[in-house]
Amino acid sequence: MTNPSKQKGDRAELEAARLIADLTGWQVRRKLGAGRADDTGDLHIAERPDLIVQVKHFRDVTRAVREARDGADAQAINAVSPFRFGMVRHPGGGWTCVASPDAMAVWIREALL
Repeated sequence: MTNPSKQKGDRAELEAARLIADLTGWQVRRKLGAGRADDTGDLHIAERPDLIVQVKHFRDVTRAVREARDGADAQAINAVSPFRFGMVRHPGGGWTCVASPDAMAVWIREALL
């Protein structure tokens, strides 16, 4: 039987995948095998396989923000991709997307091309 924290995380990943799909029209699904040394993110986006998304849902939102940002950066190294961000599910609803300054610089440069 799965523990409650894992179930909460699984639900958050599914919700994040639906949110990205609804906002972009892209096909998004969860990746399996979280926690591996070669982890490359929580979600697979068919139209942007180079995009790394790390999803977190903790009661401690400050910790979730830090872990989502740092996790996305580490997973981007594993995936050899500069495109990454974290998604943090807030207790009671709502989302925040987070990125390190390096990751934001990539997004800004791409948006202005």
